[in-house]
Formats: sequence, structure tokens, C-alpha cells
Amino acid sequence: MSKPVKMTPMLRQYMEIKEQHRDAILFYRMGDFYEMFLDDAVTASKVLGITLTSRSAKDADNRIPMCGVPFHAVSGYLGKMIKAGYRVAICEQVEDPKEAKGIVRREVVRVVSPGVTTDDQILDEKSNTYVAALCVDRRSKKQLTIGLAFLDVSTGDFLINQCTGRIENFEGALDDLTRMRPAEILVAENDQKLLSPLTESLKTLLDSLCLTIRGVMHFDRETAVTTLTEHFGTTGLAGFGCDHLHTGIRAGGALLAYIQETQKTDLSYIKKISPLAQSGYLVIDESSRRNLELTETIIGGRREGSLLWVLDLTSTPMGARFLRQQILFPLQDKDTITQRLAGVENLLADTSLLENIRLILTEIYDIERLCSRLVLGQGNARDMKSLGISLTRLPELKELLPKSPSGLLQSLGHALDPLTDLCDLIGRAIRDDAPISLREGNLIKEGFHAELDELITLLRDGKQLILNLEAKERERSNNPKLKVGYNKVFGYFFEVSRARAATLPDDYIRKQTLVNAERFITPELKELENKISSAQEKRLELEYGLFIEIRNKIGSQSERLLQTAAKIAHIDFLIALAQAAKKYHYTRPTINDDQQITIEEGRHPVIERSLPAGTFVPNDVHLDQER
Repeated sequence: MSKPVKMTPMLRQYMEIKEQHRDAILFYRMGDFYEMFLDDAVTASKVLGITLTSRSAKDADNRIPMCGVPFHAVSGYLGKMIKAGYRVAICEQVEDPKEAKGIVRREVVRVVSPGVTTDDQILDEKSNTYVAALCVDRRSKKQLTIGLAFLDVSTGDFLINQCTGRIENFEGALDDLTRMRPAEILVAENDQKLLSPLTESLKTLLDSLCLTIRGVMHFDRETAVTTLTEHFGTTGLAGFGCDHLHTGIRAGGALLAYIQETQKTDLSYIKKISPLAQSGYLVIDESSRRNLELTETIIGGRREGSLLWVLDLTSTPMGARFLRQQILFPLQDKDTITQRLAGVENLLADTSLLENIRLILTEIYDIERLCSRLVLGQGNARDMKSLGISLTRLPELKELLPKSPSGLLQSLGHALDPLTDLCDLIGRAIRDDAPISLREGNLIKEGFHAELDELITLLRDGKQLILNLEAKERERSNNPKLKVGYNKVFGYFFEVSRARAATLPDDYIRKQTLVNAERFITPELKELENKISSAQEKRLELEYGLFIEIRNKIGSQSERLLQTAAKIAHIDFLIALAQAAKKYHYTRPTINDDQQITIEEGRHPVIERSLPAGTFVPNDVHLDQER
């Protein structure tokens, strides 16, 4: 029988934190690396393809498996772990090692999972990444209601629904789940067995699925309502139009609690919860969606060969996601459809305006996801700069849109917030060449903060400042031979001949007597030396603090940012449809109420694009109540 491993204080701390996150791989921050130990190290080394090594425990007879990844490159490694289906708990040092009494305090600051991430290397920019929650209310021995909730942490999109049916008939829930395609599903522990036929079906229909089992207490109705109302700052949920979805609310509250638990930070950018099944949209069941190949092909589940593949001429990730949602939830209100068609037609009539708007959109980054990263405290200076570049294009976009004869485009333009205050802040503050790491400095522009400017000047011109002080003291002491020296014992000092020492001003403090010279310091020299010697450390801390302050200011405006992002997505969507109509020579349909469909020289959009140009043969179609 092997002896129990004696652990160092560091390993004991690791094990205590790991015990709280047994279902995740623990990335434990040590200096410039995230380390993994024991079983986590064995698993991670295989998934990441990195070397598995070992370190000694307290007693030399025992070696502990370990591996590590550099903190500045953690994003890529996280992506590999998540794509392999693992959850990762990020454990950071939460106190300055210089101030620590004993081992540095560490805490898990967030948990990343397949459905809960804001990392670009994990997310698909053209589609939402949802985490879902499911729970069941039994209505009778044969009837049940399934509550569903969906949340995209990267955009703040939060939806709930519920489906009522017979036991083991999960058709309604399956339709919602296959349409939303969550990467992770939370299931109430006591519903796991009942819902297993549904989750097994999903595993065959979705590319990959992470199933997370949660305790029953998280799905309690009163707890769920409290979680939701406290987050939104309301007394009820009637204002969101979903207070009648009692089982859906249970799922929604459990889902929000899970995000709060794993992200451990401000979620104020999640502004509302909406019913998934809203009036005005056509509901397409799962079988029809698959057979129509709206967003992916039946064989292989590929994007190429779908209707989305043909129509996606969007310029922004936000527009691409909006287009996908519109294909999955098509309009059925005649007036709204007519308004949209008129907008596309007006754009086609003014190709110069169409192209000018499109060019502006190509320079706009994913404001929606940039906003969520900044609010969650995960955004870096490059994220901030990308946001700033995007915002510089908004005034021109706002000026162009009202020039369109389309009422829809005009209204979007008038309602577009150019966010000039945020654009100005980022432009004044963030350097163009700012690094990804927030601890390396070179984040903040000169001229933004007086104290930082002084520190930068000290670092850049420190030697010259010493020489300037030397010249000043020569004149003040009337001693042209006074000179500045430096050694590791005393630091900087003024040196004069012993004969001239008695003539120095009263604020000179003797530090050393030599055979032929005396060495002195002055309060001003000592202050300058202290400033120079500590300037780099102070600069790094000050820049980091200023960046966090700016990030918080930007994050506090998340509602404005997300509203602007939504309008840009809508504009991009209309531009893409106009581009598609222009490229493929589509014509505007006439909508009537006589229950007939007449198509002259109709062309299948996907088949036509898949064939060599000019080879598709158009066909006429006429359908009515009789044929």
C-alpha cells in the first residue's frame, strides 16, 4: 500500500480549489503560466498535445504529474479544451505576491464551457452560441410541460419558451432545440431520466453536445423568479411578455443562475428576457427546416449548399447572425414584409448609396461580442481598439441612411446612436499598438493622463533629467566642477572636492567622504532617483488601472452599444439582401391575399448557384386551393 502524498502549501491550495470544481479542468495560475496537476494534467496534456512532466511533493518519494501553458497564449489552449467537450475553471492570483503573507491567494474567476464563452477562437462569428436549460412540469400521468431557456453569453440574447405534450413526445422541444442548436444543455437532476430520449435524439442531430446536470433547487420556481427579477431590477416579468411561461421561467432562472455562478462578474449587458415563440413569425418544424436545407445541408450538415450560404453577403458578424435568425424565424406579417422589400428595392435603385454603406460596414467589428467581453472584464486593449475603429464609422453611416427613400432605412438612421463620446474616449486613451496583455504597459496614449506622462518621460528621459539637475545644482552652488555619480550602495549622488564641500547649500546631505572628495545627496536628487527607479513598476500599475477604469466606463454603456449593434445588424442584413438581389438578378415579389402562388421563370437559389453559370433552366409554377 503506497504512502499518502505529503503536499506543499501550494498543492494543498490547488487541491482545495479543485475540490470546488471537480467537473472542470483547473487552470491554476503560477506566474506566467497556467499549471495543471494530477489527473487534470494527464487529461490536458493529451488534449493539448503538450509535454506531461512532474514535480516533487513535500516528500521526495512522490512525484505529481503536471503540465502548463503560457498565460499570454491561453486562448488557443482554452479553445482546444472546449472543442474537446471539457469545462475549464480559470484560477487567478488575486493578490500581489509582494504583499502576500505565505502562499498567494488564488480564486476561480470564471468557468468556461462549450456553451459559456466569449472567446473568438471558440465562437463561430456567423452564428450564436447558446447554452440552454431544460426542466419538466408534470400536468398528469400522461401530460407534461417542458420549460426551455436559451442564453448567448457573447451577445446577451436571452430567450425562453415552453412546450406542452404527452410523455415521451418531445416534438415541440426538439423543434426549438434543433433551431437554436445549443452547445451545452443544463438539465434538472430529477428530470434527467425523463428527458433522456430527448437528449439522446439531440446528440444525433447536433454536431456536439455538452450535457450539464444541475441540482433541483436551481429550478425552483420562486428561486427562478427571484433570480430573474433581481437581475433585471423589476418586481415581475409581465413587462417582458413571458410571465405566462411558468415552466420556461423555471428554466430561465436556473440558466441565469448558472451564468452568474460561472462568470462571477457583472452581467448587466443581459438587458431582457424574451419569449422565443413571438407572434409575427412563421414557425417551421425541425423536419421541414432540415428538408428545406435553410442553414445547413441534410447530408454532412454543411453550410455550403444551404439557403444561408447563397444569401449571406453580410459584412459584419452581427449582420450574419441576424440573417440566420431571420431565415429560421421568417416574417409572416404582410406590412412588415412589404416594408423590408421596399428597403431592398430602394437600395437597388441607388447602387452608389448601397456600395457606400457596404464599404462602411466592412470596417465595423463585432460590436455585440466586443461589448460583452468588456462588460465581463475579459476585454483587452485590442478589443477596445477594435471597438473604437468601429465607432469612428458610425457618424458617416448615420449621415448616409436618411438619404435613402426607404422609410425603414431612414428610421434606422435616425435611431442610430453614433456613440461619439465613447469613440472619443477610446481614441484619446488607447494606443494603436497596444499589446494583448494588460500587464505589459504601452496601453495608454501620452497626453491622456498627467501622472502617466510624467512616468513615461522619466523612463525615456531619466538620464537627461539627472544631467539637467546636475547643471541646475552647479549654478545654484556656484560650483562648475560638481558632478553626478552613481553606485549600487548609495544610488545617485553629487560629488565635489573636499575644499568646496563647505560652500554647498544647507539642503545637501553628506553620504560619503573620500580622500579628495565628498559625496552628497539632496531631497530633489533623492526624489528624482526614487521616481526613476520605481517609474516602470508604477507605470505598469497606473496603465492597468487606467485601462480598467476606461473599460468599466465603456461597459457601463452596454445598453447603448447593444442597441447600436442591433441596428447595424439590421442595416447589414438589408444591404446583404440587396447585394444578393443584384448579384443573382432576383425580382421583388407581389404579395396578395387571394391564396395563389404564381412564379414566372422561377429559379431555385441553391441549385442555380451550384450549377455552372447559365445552365439552370427556369420554370413556371402556379399553386392555388385546387392544385
